[in-house]
Order: sequence, then structure tokens, then C-alpha cells
Amino acid sequence: MRKIFQHSIRWVTIISVITAFLSMLFNGASTTFMRGLSWQGGLLVVLLIVLFGVFFDMLGIAATAARETPFHSMAAKKVSGAKHAIGIIRRADQFASFCNDVVGDISGIVSGAATVAVVGSLVLAMDLAESHWFLETLFVGLISALTVGGKAFGKAISIRYANDIILRLGKIFYILEKRFHIRMFTVKTRKKSKRKRGVFRAPR
Repeated sequence: MRKIFQHSIRWVTIISVITAFLSMLFNGASTTFMRGLSWQGGLLVVLLIVLFGVFFDMLGIAATAARETPFHSMAAKKVSGAKHAIGIIRRADQFASFCNDVVGDISGIVSGAATVAVVGSLVLAMDLAESHWFLETLFVGLISALTVGGKAFGKAISIRYANDIILRLGKIFYILEKRFHIRMFTVKTRKKSKRKRGVFRAPR
């Protein structure tokens, strides 16, 4: 119990630091990038951020829904990415936490802030100062609906095709490791306990 608690505290600390860093990075990058864009271009950036969040949400759900057993036979047949897929599934809680809680939530926050900036640009371009509150409410509502709807649609796909998604992701990790020597994690083989045949314990 104590070991699990210490491991959880360590993971929470790491993920919190990563979240803070990525949040500042994404927010700064999106703000800087949108300064020179029209409101149409800014809206396109917002949609891309939403799709980015939905995509990572799908990966996190697929990791928790995928089954490990089929990948063992693939790994035995030397299918590229199978071992990496096993590694993802065994770390499904951490992987899903990063994809859903970190990237997904950051995307939602950044897309909301970017939407407000887009509305401000639209108001200035079209001289719609009197409709600012209405437009801001409308755009934020539409982006929120698109985000929730996209995640709901992505969740259905992720659950149905979880193994296929994780295998493709495993192949990407395999390429990163083989070509660029970037190892995401090491998959350890679980040892099975063997009983000696012909040895019986006397009943107590």
C-alpha cells in the first residue's frame, strides 16, 4: 500500500509539472501564432486545437479498452509494434492520464481562450461591438459542443477499434526506437511460476 502511494505521488508530481509546462507552451504558441491571423484563420486554429484534443482523447481511451492477450501472439510472430503495444496497455493508466487529462484538458482550455480571441478579432474586423457578448457566447458554445461531440464520437471508435489503434501507435513507437533511437519504455516479460510435476503436498 505504501509503495503504491509513493508511486502515485511521484506520478502526480511528474504529470503536474508536465501539465504546467505544456499549458504554458501551447498557450504561448497559440497566442503568438494567432496575432497575425484574421478571425477566419484564428477560427481554423481553434478547430485544429479541438481536433488535437479529440485525437489524444481517443488514444487514451483506446489504451484502457485494448486487450493485451492478442498482442502476445503478434509479438511471438515478430510483428513490429506488438511489444510496444503491450507496453502501452500495461501502462494504460499513465498513458490515459497523459492523453486525456493533460493533453485533452489543455486543449480544451487553450481552445476556449483562443475562441475568445477570435471573437475579439471578429468584432474589430466587422465593427460589431454591440454584439460582442452574444458572439462570444455563441462561439464558445459552438466550440464546446464540437469538443464534447467529437470526444463522444471518438470514444465510440476507440472502444470498438481499441486494439487496432494501439497496434498502429505501437508501430509508431517501434519506428521511433529503431530509426531515431527514442525508447519510450521497456517491456519486461512476465515470468510464469512453474510447478514441478509429480510433486504433491501432503494434506494438513
